[in-house]
Amino acid sequence: MGTYWKNKIIAIVGPNASGKTSLSIGICLYLNSKKIKKHFNIKGAEIISADSRQVYKGLDIGSGKIKKKETKGIPHHLIDIVSPKKIFTVADYKKKAIKKIENLHKENKIPIIVGGTGFYVDAIIKNTTIPEVMPDWKLRKKLEQKTKKELFLMLEKKDKRRAKEIDKNNKRRIIRALEIIESTGKRIPKKENNPLFDSLIFGIKKSQEKQKILIAKRLKKRLREGMVKEVENLHKKGISWKRLEDLGLEYRYIAYYLQGKMPYDEMIEKLQKEIEHFAKRQMTWFKRNKEIIWIEGLKEAKKNLEKI
Repeated sequence: MGTYWKNKIIAIVGPNASGKTSLSIGICLYLNSKKIKKHFNIKGAEIISADSRQVYKGLDIGSGKIKKKETKGIPHHLIDIVSPKKIFTVADYKKKAIKKIENLHKENKIPIIVGGTGFYVDAIIKNTTIPEVMPDWKLRKKLEQKTKKELFLMLEKKDKRRAKEIDKNNKRRIIRALEIIESTGKRIPKKENNPLFDSLIFGIKKSQEKQKILIAKRLKKRLREGMVKEVENLHKKGISWKRLEDLGLEYRYIAYYLQGKMPYDEMIEKLQKEIEHFAKRQMTWFKRNKEIIWIEGLKEAKKNLEKI
């Protein structure tokens, strides 16, 4: 492996619907070309997902999993690895991702970390320490009695940084964040260690207006592809409504609709607005990292890689 690429990873970050998947495929195809492999003295590149929902089996349309025909033959890792009935934490993700990165390095390949889950990405590129705190059932029972708004305000007071990134409507995640803070007496993440890998990080930038259009376009596409039916089928397979509501915005609002808690048109309107708000929170999280190279697409990414 070329000296530059030894112990190196590429990360691609950005908000929902910004084009991370297509950019990652483009970069992989570029790095897998004979000319570039020879130039960098590598055997190519593979993709590691950093998406907190794509790890779950059956969450396909709602999480935006890449279809087999779209992969262009490029291996994708840490997708479909756990049942949605189970809780998969960022600490679980970190262990599996590090092992996969190390294996790819042994094969003389470049790992490309792709995702919009800031906590997952930071766990790898910053080597954040995530406290493995055991469940405190007494505390959980007490917190469960509070509303989502009350819990979110509690988290804001204790850890503003985490509150900016977390889904304020995801009661389970907020309770878990408060549980860790109560147990350790510290903010989340506990600390950032010396990075395990050198990172070249690309961030995709879009104007807010363009972002809204892309989100609306993607939402319509997913609904056409059968996202409502997907949620209905997951419930039929034993995934509770409560669990579905914790699995992200699309699953939450469709679950509301299927339970008769809101009409179809209101569901779509709410989803659009909430995804827009979530995209803003994602950008707030990523903008903290001054090492990110902000680009609009593949052309700029290639220019940066050609300078190496």
